[in-house]
Amino acid sequence: MYYACEEHIELALDIVVDETEHPPIVDKIEQNQKLSTTCSFCKNEPVYTIK
Repeated sequence: MYYACEEHIELALDIVVDETEHPPIVDKIEQNQKLSTTCSFCKNEPVYTIK
C-alpha cells in the first residue's frame, strides 16, 4: 500500500499498476482519519491510500 499527497497520486497509481497489472484501489483519507504517516514519495501529509 502507498500513501500519496495530491502531488504524487499519479506516480503512486502508475507504480501500483506496474506492480500488480490490476486497477488500483484508491481511498481518500478523511479529515477525522489523520495519520502519523507521510506521503510515500515526500514528507507531505497523505491525502490518498492506494492499494
